[in-house]
Amino acid sequence: MSVLRPAARQDISGMHRVRLAVRENRLTTTMISEADYLPAIETIGRGWVVERGGEIIAFTIGNRETGSIWALFVDPRHEGQGYGKRLHGSVVTWLWSQGWDHLWLTTEPGTRAQGFYESLGWEHAGYNKHGEIRFELSRPASSVS
Repeated sequence: MSVLRPAARQDISGMHRVRLAVRENRLTTTMISEADYLPAIETIGRGWVVERGGEIIAFTIGNRETGSIWALFVDPRHEGQGYGKRLHGSVVTWLWSQGWDHLWLTTEPGTRAQGFYESLGWEHAGYNKHGEIRFELSRPASSVS
């Protein structure tokens, strides 16, 4: 059984393991370190993890200062089971609760992540200087307060 819960500092090593295990949008330990996660989940944002059998198998982090999704990753061994959609719902709902009406994220073109975000209603909004696609998502009119 899996549990979706808020991320805590003791989850960082598991989150980092998942981040480095992905097959696309890969980063090396010189590009991101475990130290990068702490402010992301405690100061400038909030994160959630999916835990199964005591192991972190997926996570997401939203940035309250920028209205962006900083990370959303699923361990390749656990893909296709709906964990990404569950995490997406949590982080998007939270970012909207922080007052953002328009969210954004970036991902590499031609990846499964691109298709994932497109299937959830994210729209292309150009490319950043690294050639990544910038996606934007607007709050549905029915949920604007």
